[in-house]
Formats: sequence, structure tokens, C-alpha cells
Amino acid sequence: MPGATVSVVIAAYNAMPYLTQCITSVAEQSIGRERLEVIVVDDGSTDGTPEELERLEGVYPDLLRVFRQENSGGPSAPRNLGLDHATGTFVFFLDADDRLGPEALERMVRMAEENGTDVVLGKMVGVGGRGAPTSMFRRNQPRTDVFSSRVYWTLNPMKLFRRELLERHHLRFPTDLAIGEDQLFVGAAYLHASGISVVADYDCLYWVQREDDGNITVRLKGTQRRLQFLPRMVDLITDLVPPGPGRDHLAHRHLTVEVQQLLAGHLVHEPRETQLKTLDRLAEVIEPLWHEGMNDQLSAMARLRLHLVRHRMLDEVLELVAFEARLARSEAATPVLVDNGRALARYPFLRDPDRAIPDLCYDVTDRLGVRHHVRRAAMDDGVLHLAGHGYLHRVETRDVTTELVLRERGSGTEYRLPVTHTPTPGLGADEDEGTYEYGLAGFEATVDIATAAGGEPLADGLWDISLAIGAQGLSKEVRIGSKRAADVSGAAATRVLATGEGLRAVTLYTTKPYGNFTLELGELKHEVRPLIRVDEDIRRADGHPAGLRVSGRLGLAGHPADAFVLVLEDGTGTTVHHTVREVAADGSFHVTVPVDALPAGVWTGELRLGPWTVPLPALPPDLAPVKWRRRALPWYARPLPATTDRFALKVARTDLVKGLVNRLR
Repeated sequence: MPGATVSVVIAAYNAMPYLTQCITSVAEQSIGRERLEVIVVDDGSTDGTPEELERLEGVYPDLLRVFRQENSGGPSAPRNLGLDHATGTFVFFLDADDRLGPEALERMVRMAEENGTDVVLGKMVGVGGRGAPTSMFRRNQPRTDVFSSRVYWTLNPMKLFRRELLERHHLRFPTDLAIGEDQLFVGAAYLHASGISVVADYDCLYWVQREDDGNITVRLKGTQRRLQFLPRMVDLITDLVPPGPGRDHLAHRHLTVEVQQLLAGHLVHEPRETQLKTLDRLAEVIEPLWHEGMNDQLSAMARLRLHLVRHRMLDEVLELVAFEARLARSEAATPVLVDNGRALARYPFLRDPDRAIPDLCYDVTDRLGVRHHVRRAAMDDGVLHLAGHGYLHRVETRDVTTELVLRERGSGTEYRLPVTHTPTPGLGADEDEGTYEYGLAGFEATVDIATAAGGEPLADGLWDISLAIGAQGLSKEVRIGSKRAADVSGAAATRVLATGEGLRAVTLYTTKPYGNFTLELGELKHEVRPLIRVDEDIRRADGHPAGLRVSGRLGLAGHPADAFVLVLEDGTGTTVHHTVREVAADGSFHVTVPVDALPAGVWTGELRLGPWTVPLPALPPDLAPVKWRRRALPWYARPLPATTDRFALKVARTDLVKGLVNRLR
């Protein structure tokens, strides 16, 4: 179908009953059949695949093209044949036992076209117990590359490729490999691509575990097949990527995923003679990729595994594989040895003098988990009270040295405040099968804003709150607040405090998306003025015929007594203050202005809380004049004509002569 947008290439071998659903999922793509061609290569199937393909050709005569060949022994030859006949701008390789989400191709094509990328990964979902890669699908990535993302951790070919890229670099699947052929093809495409995209917000590919375990990677066991493609992947990386962080990033995948799978899934099942040869060959293969500078990127288990491989320590490798299997079945994490400020995992052969394996292979200091929980976070005037617990996973709470850390986000200025260590009996009993006790993990701390900066007031800024959790000479810092009691609010709560320098705004809030506490001084993110709201409907006060009722809502968590006032001015310097005495729990308030006590003049008004002011709204035009007598003479107060949107009240003595004339008229 010349002019197609996407050529979907399907290699089929004994693919029933999965093939029908696979092809149907392509035919029903939202991108439309007029933009598709489906090329299926039957690789010598002996089940009902040929008959089903013949039937489907009748169902989709303008969509489906079928080629047949003798069995080639692997997916490379049929994929290559399909690619040779493809005419689409893009090519998508789909295994015959998998299927597409209805909008998959439309979304991936749009991503490629909008961003000018050559390869697009669509989110994969495992079906029937098959595990699918996840680390590269945490978010959409319109344009990335193989070095600054996790895309290299999925090297299967079920992706969208710009066909021009494949033809320009003469990329085909190697036909001399039974497995791993996809890694060489996809790895080369990644490295030559002008940009890679990731569609992570839609389930594009359903990766199916066949009930008969007929997936080729399940069927083909043994180390030798893996030792055929792995050296070629090493050569691909060393040929195309210069030494440095980029090469190390790619090497990390093979030094962890491939090595671990080869040892645990295949080597352990082979005769000892084969095991010795395999280990020797594997050590040679990984030598160009692994160097000491990569150790910080590798887990302690990976460092230990690679050390044993490099030194051809077969018995130790087999024992480590058995240990990892037991560890995977257990709910308890591996204990650690704390020594000289470092934590060493108690993996096999730790400090065994006969093996002399370096401590570096066991060092998990930087990977220790941190557990923390806040049960109280409350402001009392200018003092923040915090309480909860924090501990290092697998490190018992002896010689505890935990501190509270305040760090200003912009400047990096830091203050460390002491905490009171409190008992936490039974803490840890519900994890790791109760292996570890954290009996002194509790903390209580106070942050007095007036003295927290080394005896001086904290400066304006965003002060992020952390715990430096310490025990047995180890210490790790962690932001706190994301784990908190149900009754500890994370909503922003702004207060106005009275200080020696005047009123000051303080807000305790939790950041998004992680929910950690920050203490804000000043109004960098949360302003006070929008929290002072006055209602539009100023009316006559009930029970006070000469009074006006002003109501509103104050969204502050606290403010100094007598600081919140309604102020009236007459334009000549005369002011009248009415303190807002009561603010309800929901923030509502009201204040009554006795207008019969005002001197003559035109009065404007505002709500005032220190430097923060909010003008009163215009009086309702239908508000009836207020009348009273003062020293036996008639007075009145009425709204001025609506010449402004602000409060304006005229107070005056009634002109009796003018009033009489008006009455006579």
C-alpha cells in the first residue's frame, strides 16, 4: 500500500490463537486503515496460522499483505523480509502474540511528527503474568535521547521507527542469532536516531505471556546463545560511544540486567565444565565496560556479582545466586554491619579473609532507606512544634544524633536545631519480619522564629524542613511531611505575628507533589491581602438602628489581638477605628459601625491588619439614610451617589430651612 503512514510488520510462527487478536488490534487502530499497511510473514508455521492468515486476507484485502517462507529458526528473517517490503513513513514491529491499544499508532505517530523524532516508545503493559519494563514510562518525553533517559532499558523492537533512519543506516536484524537480535537492531537505531520520544500516558502495547510458554525468550535457554549477542552489544557500544558518562550509562544496563539474568537464569542449570567456560568468557566480555569509576552507579549486589565474575570465582557466584533467590522470597531486608561511619550489607563472604573481597562490594551507605513520620506540626504564636519519628532502615537506634535542619531554598543558608529523642517501643515490628528494633527513633523539636537563626530571627525566605537522621555514626538527611498522621494538615496556614520589627507573615505549608513541609517567612508564595475578604452587602445592623454592619472572612490561621481593625477617614486627617473583636472558627467576622457617633463629613473606609489593607466596597445604592438626633437636632448619614466603587458615607446635620422649603414645594 504505497503512501501508508505506518507499516506494521508481524513475524508469525505457530501464533494461534493469538494472531487473530493481534491483527484485529491493528485493523481497528484509530489512525485509520487508509494510513496503514500490515505485512505478516509466516515463518513456516505448522499450526493453524496459515489458514487463519488466508481467512484474514479475505477480511482485510486492502490492508493485509502476507508472505510465506520456510522456517528460519528465529524472528530476524521474517522481520527483515517485512521491512524490505514496507512502504510506510514509519515501521512498527509487532509480535504475533501481542496486541495494540486502539489509539497506539495514532498517538505515537503524532509524537514523532510533532517532535521530529526517529524512534517512539509506547507504554507497554504485561498480560498473563509477563513483566513489562516501567522505568522509561514514568512520564511522557516528547524528545529525549539514549543517554539522558531510561529508554535503553527496553531493547525489544516493538516500537515505532522512522523507516528512513533504518534504510539510511542499513539496519536489519542479524539472522545468525536466535536471541538478542532485537538488542543489536534497536541499540543501533537508538544511537543513530535524531531524537527519541516516549508515550507514557496511554497503554500502547499489550505484551502477552503465552499460556504454552511459546514466547521465544522463554523457550530458548542456556548461556551460550546469550554469550553470542552480548559481545556484539559490547562492540556496538564501544564502537559508537566514546568513553565517558554516556558509555557508562549504556554499560550499566548490560552489567546489571544481562549479567544477572545469565547467571541466575541459565548458568546455574549447566554442567560445571560449561559453567567454568561460561564464567571465563563472561569475564572477558564485560571487561571493556566495567571500570572502577562506575562503582557509584552500581548497587552493592551488582558490584559484588561483577567482582566474582571478574575473578572467575564460580563457587562464590553460585552461592551468591542462591542467596539472591532466598532474599527475593524473604520479606526481610539484608542486615548491615555498621563500621566507621559506613554500612556494609551482610551479603555472602563479607570480610571473609579467604576471599579478600573489598568492602566496597558491600557498601550500602548511600542506599540506606529512610523511614520518617510526622505526628504533630503546629504553630503556636511564633513557635513551630514538630514531633514524629525517623530512622535509618536496618540501623538500630543506638547513639542517636538526629537533628532538625532548616535550609533556605534560594540562598542555601542552613541552621541545625537540636531535637529531643523520644522512645518508640515496638517501632519496626511490622516490617522485615521484626528483624530490627528502632526503640529511640522519636523526636520532638521546636522552631522559634525569633531565635532559630543562631539566636537571631529567621530571615524572610522559604525554609525547607528536613531531618538529619543519625545513629551509630551514620547520618542521612530527608525532607519530612510526606508521611504524616491523618490529623496533621498539609494545607497552607498563614499567620500574622507581632515581632519587635512589626507584623510579619508566616506560612506553614507542604510542597507539591511530594507533600513536604516548608516554613515561609514573608510573602514569597502566600500573600496576606487576598486572605482578607469583605462582603459586598453592607447593611443596617440588627438591633442598632444607627449602625452599619460590615462582614467578611479572614483566612488567617492566627493574628495578634486588636491588630485587625476597620478604619474610617474623613479626608481631613480624622480617623475612627473599630477593632474586629471576634473571628469565628471558619474565619467569618462582622463589625458594627455606629454612624451616629461620626462627626460631619464624607467618610471612606478600609479593613486594616498592619500594613495590609482592603478597601470597603461601595454602599448599596438602595440603602436607606440613617437618621438620629444629636442635641435635639436632626442628623443623617447616607451613601454618596455611585461615583466610585469604594465606600463613601456622608454624615451631616439636617438643614431645617432647606428641608422646610423642600417640603413646601
